[in-house]
Amino acid sequence: MRIQKKKVKLSCIKAAPRTPKGDHFMLDVATARARILENIPFCGQETTPLTQACGRVLAQDLPARRANPPVGVSAMDGYAARAADTNPGAVLRVVGEAPAGHPSGQTVQTGECVRIFTGSQIPDGADTIIIQENVVREGDRITLSQPGKPGQFIRARGQDFDRGDVLVRAGRRLGARDIGLAAAGGHVWLPTARRPRVGVLATGDEITLPGDPIAEDGVFNSAAFMVSAFLDQAGAEAIMLPVARDNTASLAQSLAHARQMDMLVTIGGASVGTYDLVRSALDEVGLALDFWKIAMRPGKPLLSGRLGNTPVIGLPGNPVAAFVCSVVFVVPAIQAMMGMHVSPQPQTEAAILASAVRENDERQDFLRATLCEDPQGGLPRVTPFARQDSAQLNILAQSQALVLRPPHAPAQDAGTMCHMIRLG
Repeated sequence: MRIQKKKVKLSCIKAAPRTPKGDHFMLDVATARARILENIPFCGQETTPLTQACGRVLAQDLPARRANPPVGVSAMDGYAARAADTNPGAVLRVVGEAPAGHPSGQTVQTGECVRIFTGSQIPDGADTIIIQENVVREGDRITLSQPGKPGQFIRARGQDFDRGDVLVRAGRRLGARDIGLAAAGGHVWLPTARRPRVGVLATGDEITLPGDPIAEDGVFNSAAFMVSAFLDQAGAEAIMLPVARDNTASLAQSLAHARQMDMLVTIGGASVGTYDLVRSALDEVGLALDFWKIAMRPGKPLLSGRLGNTPVIGLPGNPVAAFVCSVVFVVPAIQAMMGMHVSPQPQTEAAILASAVRENDERQDFLRATLCEDPQGGLPRVTPFARQDSAQLNILAQSQALVLRPPHAPAQDAGTMCHMIRLG
């Protein structure tokens, strides 16, 4: 049974101002991102086995079902004793042994000790551990060379966490360490956000699947494969829809799948050319258009709207532009769908330009660049590629960062500070 979706507002995102939608108007990147994130629907919750939960987003706070450790245990191999009996040179009688998982039923009395191992439960009466390196054992007697202190080498009950403590907060994407923590807390099933089903629809008569016969001027469908892989990596379930050709019938047939998705991402066909028919085809099936031009490079012809409750993001047809827009807009929307905290601003970090960049025009630039870490621990150095053509996938594949250049930014020399987004 499909879980009914509910709308959630991100507390960090204020309602973005409405702006004109005329074909001449270009929305700034920050406002466009806020508008996309403004009322993203939560994709629903499901129960996931611990063995399959790595990479999923936790939908509810996860409390510990028991304390860790559940009882006081030894942190070392040695002897459990009473601290008051452990003066240097003291001789204690060994009255038992307690391997891990086999607690001793004895109570340690004055002048006694119990052989103990790492992870063994501390026997009643004992309050210190004398490590085996600090004793000489002869038969059932040990002679101490070092004193013991109360609590020495003992892991108290709940030292790591107590029963009811929140182990992992809702909205976190679970990694291997989170899985270990959940297991230590006694969980075998986890409440996770359902993976959003995202339809990826490439458009164009020139598009051909890799491996199929191709016309001399045809192009392989690299953008859809790249975007789908990127969205899968972000936690979505990307579903590549059949390529829509440059005619209304083909587009209508492909768009019929959209209402089965949590989000629809189209690639190409949203500009102003004669054969750019995506906008009109979406209008025919009830698109509520929000905006469709962004003052950014690459990625100017980016469309955002809704089909009923299904968000629609129309990416540019150039593969590099489609990827950059996915970094800035699509992946954050998917994260919001899964209940993750998403900032209204792209998360950037400071870096040093290793080469000069020229002044910018009215669009915000996202320059593909290589990245070199500073061995001394200073800011990394980024080198934008000389060519920034939005169709050059080879340069994108070599890039480790996107250098952000604000609209109307002046020229910058090498050695000056900039801001970048790391690429995984």
